[in-house]
Amino acid sequence: MDTASDPIQRPELTDAQWERLCGFGVPERVEAGDYLFRSGDRTYDLILVDEGEVEIVRDSLFWIEEAVLARSGARTFVGELGLLNGQGAFLSARAATPARVLRVTRPELRRLMAEDDELCDIILHALWARRESLRRGPAALTLKFVGQSSSRDFLALQRFAERLDLVHKTVALAPGELGAHEKLGLTADDLPIAYIQGEAIPRATPGIVAERLGLSYQANGDEVVDLVVVGGGPAGLAAAIYGASEGLSTVLLDAVAPGGQAASTSRIENFLGFPFGVSGGDLIGQASLQALKFGVRVYAPCEAVRLEPVEDRQLDVTLADGRLIRTRTAIVTSGAAYRRLDLERWADFERAGIYYAATQLELRQVMESPVVVVGGANSAGQASLYLAANGCPVHLVVRGTDLGGRMSSYLVDRLLEDPRVQVHTGANVVGLDGGDALERVRIDRVGDVDARGLFCFIGADPATGWLSSLDRDADGFLRTGTDIAAQSLAQWQRLGREPLPFETSVPRVFAAGDVRRGSMKRVAAAVGEGSSAVASVHRALAG
Repeated sequence: MDTASDPIQRPELTDAQWERLCGFGVPERVEAGDYLFRSGDRTYDLILVDEGEVEIVRDSLFWIEEAVLARSGARTFVGELGLLNGQGAFLSARAATPARVLRVTRPELRRLMAEDDELCDIILHALWARRESLRRGPAALTLKFVGQSSSRDFLALQRFAERLDLVHKTVALAPGELGAHEKLGLTADDLPIAYIQGEAIPRATPGIVAERLGLSYQANGDEVVDLVVVGGGPAGLAAAIYGASEGLSTVLLDAVAPGGQAASTSRIENFLGFPFGVSGGDLIGQASLQALKFGVRVYAPCEAVRLEPVEDRQLDVTLADGRLIRTRTAIVTSGAAYRRLDLERWADFERAGIYYAATQLELRQVMESPVVVVGGANSAGQASLYLAANGCPVHLVVRGTDLGGRMSSYLVDRLLEDPRVQVHTGANVVGLDGGDALERVRIDRVGDVDARGLFCFIGADPATGWLSSLDRDADGFLRTGTDIAAQSLAQWQRLGREPLPFETSVPRVFAAGDVRRGSMKRVAAAVGEGSSAVASVHRALAG
């Protein structure tokens, strides 16, 4: 990471800008060799280099020596994007010469971001550019995942890291292969393995990795936050961004990683402002950065298992590990869970050939091989075109007889015109076959077809099983506003008001996006609902 050659990573600051920036820091003298922070530190500061030089170091690992990635001279700043969400330090900063530095603590950095738009943009651009440059160098070795490519647990680690935009490296092993990892006393039963700062963590899960990186929820004393958003899809991200930008202390939780189903969409072409389309991953990546900019505290994987009112018009959100978050309001944007086909060996091939998303991660598993896509809505159409464009012959299986029944017309036209996609309407997948991995799929109207992957987009069920106290319809979707059942309305008379828009049957608990009864199940609509729900949050807090 040669920051000296990159004007974005090492922006030229005017005298006035540098003076304002230094006003947020505490000065300190350091000697050559002194560490300003070390990789893995949970608490560290943004470092302003006023005099001297500071070097950025990837610490030595058990298989490799340390590497100096960059040097920062006078009137530069040293830090990582993880500063904005509480993540532990990824690299180390060490004085290369005697130096005068200023330390900007995380609270002061947050104040800077809120009070000085100009400095906020400069710092945010620099930290983002540094994160991107780290992917191309040796820094990625600091977080490494090792596992078998057909392993569902290994894929879960990769998806977690990619969705959270973590700099990392993955090593896929052939069946029965362990290589140098065996010398550490590790066995095949220990896969997948995560290496964090050189330390091997066997049978790694996203939750374990998040805990070690400082991405799990940590309460700040007896704090009560203004808003907890449960679910990090488009609705949740929009709610969190609007809430935080309007001064609410905001926590965003997601059981996997921010993005929801939108993150797995290869191309969205009807989202306002993107005439050439945008991938779900890019859209969610920019939204996640925007959330950090406004001070949203993002935690993932972090699963909420209970939500209940307590005294003083407050709510308790209970997490799967037993931790509690006390909040004044909550917005449920937990989305929906993918539906599965009732077929033999479905569970076997979920580890080796069945996917519920079509992104670069899944594409790498099926590159230029035949695939089957199941579903009749936009997500299935978009996935089919994406896979076909990347060299995969596609069989699109649609249960209904009208391809345009649930799919946008522009997608229908493209699918019918694309010779790489064979569309089978009025058809069903009725069988799966293969050894350790999926090899063939049986379609009732066609017979057996070769398939390295089966991409399933047959809908989802609302993730509301943990919300038994809230009024839901027969399908489990949350009722809100005037849609709340009559028997749940009595309590509102005691409050002297009716339910606010997007408010559920429990006061100060709101719902938006796919989890809400009557929602449109579109990204743009989810963003609108999430941001609109915040307006009701403000009214509830003021009441």
